[in-house]
Amino acid sequence: MTSAYRPRNPGHDYYGRGTYLITLVVSGREALLSHFTGTWREALMGNHALTLTPLGEVAERTWLKIPEAQAAHGNRVVVHACVCMPDHFHGVIEVLEPMEWSLGDIIQAFKAVCTSHWQRQQGLGASMDRPISVDLEGEGVPGWLREKAQQHDNEGALIRSLSKKQRQEYYALVGRNQQPLFDENYDDTVCLDDRHREAMIAYVHDNPRRALLRRMLPDVMRRCLHVRIGERSYGAFGNLFLLRWARKIQVQCHRKHPVTRQPYEETEDYANEREGWERAIQEGATVIVTPGISAGERLMKDECLDKGFPLIHLQKEPIGPFWKPELRRFNACINGALLILAPWNLDMMGSVGGIPADSDYSRFHNLNVLAAEICAFNGEARIMKQ
Repeated sequence: MTSAYRPRNPGHDYYGRGTYLITLVVSGREALLSHFTGTWREALMGNHALTLTPLGEVAERTWLKIPEAQAAHGNRVVVHACVCMPDHFHGVIEVLEPMEWSLGDIIQAFKAVCTSHWQRQQGLGASMDRPISVDLEGEGVPGWLREKAQQHDNEGALIRSLSKKQRQEYYALVGRNQQPLFDENYDDTVCLDDRHREAMIAYVHDNPRRALLRRMLPDVMRRCLHVRIGERSYGAFGNLFLLRWARKIQVQCHRKHPVTRQPYEETEDYANEREGWERAIQEGATVIVTPGISAGERLMKDECLDKGFPLIHLQKEPIGPFWKPELRRFNACINGALLILAPWNLDMMGSVGGIPADSDYSRFHNLNVLAAEICAFNGEARIMKQ
């Protein structure tokens, strides 16, 4: 599996009921499905101006026809949303009843139809039905391929008869035009509940705006896989310039008041602290730094996000090549008011109070240790790798 994909969910029943956010990536990340024609100002207004190519139109129509096509096989499914980005595809699909087919069979059928249309647009036959014997001329043909062809009739074996590894070697030999439109694998996110499903659908509809804004506002929508801050490395998304602000204040709160044992966010001590944080922000050149773990920390983090106050948010989830923040933090990044940091090797910082390092308790404690380090940092962040 390539780095573009998360592992499938082990133990999940892909023949049963369920709703999924599907992501397919065009091989080689070629921009074959659509292109942008708008500006970042139009994107901010919700007008993302995404224009489909003829191939993108085919992909969209094919996705919308999945329920009809699957009904012919006795499968009841519905599709809730889809978007053809320039070099990838997102769609939400729901399986209504247990099937004899798996979700993977449905997605592979969709991919095969799209690939066939793409190759016909180039004047080629559908690659999965193409005899491999047509590619045996010339030098450099591996012996296993000649042997495979000789095991069948005069036309030779079809590409569909090759194993996954053999197909990869075959495609490397014949070139891009005979390769499938999409990468071999795909990503599926399993829906957890109705609220999660609505979030999936909203994400698909909002994806063009997100992509255009990331392109048009690179300084405040920057994704960096390895940023060196002091002696530690982080993944980062957002406005790295916030690290250089003159004053950074850590927000760290207990869950309970150490004396009264009240929820700390309900105490007068918390109210006084919060007033001080807000006053420092209003005075200018102040960035709030917090993982937003306890209720008091979350309240201040949320206020920063809602009011556009400068915020550096540390999270335990890693930031990889295709990671994206949810809508609320994404919009804060658009305004240049947010930097998200995800430390590498968080679990290597050690246990806390004898509790294992990979527990949420130790991770959250260590995130606050890192927040204190970020506040004390006055140097220049070094981007090590993209």
